[in-house]
Amino acid sequence: MRKVWAAAVLAGALLLAGCGDPGSGGEAAPQDVPDAPRAARTERVPSAPPPSATSTTRQRIAGRPGTKVLYLGDSLAMENQDVLGAHLKDRLGARYRSAPYSGTTLCDYLEGTGKDSLVPAADKAAALVRAERPDYVVLQFWGNAWGYTPCMDGITYDKTREKYFDRYAADAKALVRQIDAAAGAGRTRIVWVLQGPDPITPDRVRRVNALYEARARASGGLVADAGKAVAPASARYTWAEKLPCTSYETRHPAYCTEAGRNLTALHRGDDYLHFCLAPTTAKSRPCPARSPGIRRMASAIAGAVAADLR
Repeated sequence: MRKVWAAAVLAGALLLAGCGDPGSGGEAAPQDVPDAPRAARTERVPSAPPPSATSTTRQRIAGRPGTKVLYLGDSLAMENQDVLGAHLKDRLGARYRSAPYSGTTLCDYLEGTGKDSLVPAADKAAALVRAERPDYVVLQFWGNAWGYTPCMDGITYDKTREKYFDRYAADAKALVRQIDAAAGAGRTRIVWVLQGPDPITPDRVRRVNALYEARARASGGLVADAGKAVAPASARYTWAEKLPCTSYETRHPAYCTEAGRNLTALHRGDDYLHFCLAPTTAKSRPCPARSPGIRRMASAIAGAVAADLR
């Protein structure tokens, strides 16, 4: 069994360059979403008034309909992006821009490193913050551990574990610094999305999440524990392919995939990392199928933003 999981996760690592996932938001069961032709999807809406430099004014502006959210990340964000946008718009009346790129990690979104990157210059975090002036920047990164992205300089979890965490922490600090500089003090709040269980190396995700929490505390950011929504209630870091259906999923049978057993599938049987229940394609895209895991995570992220606005 261990060998089967290892092979599956290796395949999943390669799939970090090409999976996608949108489900839906709101109380009505959402419709399937067509494939998205691009990694970055923008809703064209009027610009919001620029927030002031004080956190009090920022909160006041953010609390109005029209709160602007920017969503960045890797293949998990790629597959989540349409569902999260629907949740934010339905629950908060938010304006929304997403620019995820599969296979990426934090360093890909840094400006001025002079390193190879999977993210073009126009979609670097600071560049998008300057252009979009968001109230919130949501960051969702699994913590690419296999050296897929060139900017990690070959540092991987399996070969140089402590160096991997040190580098990841340094990149998180640098990314916050660049976003803050682009936005202006107090104008944008960063939301760090905590990740779900890793079936092979559970301690890696535990430490990545702890790193995100520490960075949020140090810089006045938020955390959204989306990973908890896709983990067993009594075992936060234990991986599960299926979990009991939530009340929403029970009311909307398309999201309770084994209603007779009160279970729903979070993963496909051939992909332990992603949450899209549609087959993976060579071209990255938002997920075109209703997928309970994606809806759970999107709801948790939107809920964290909503709680901050209260």
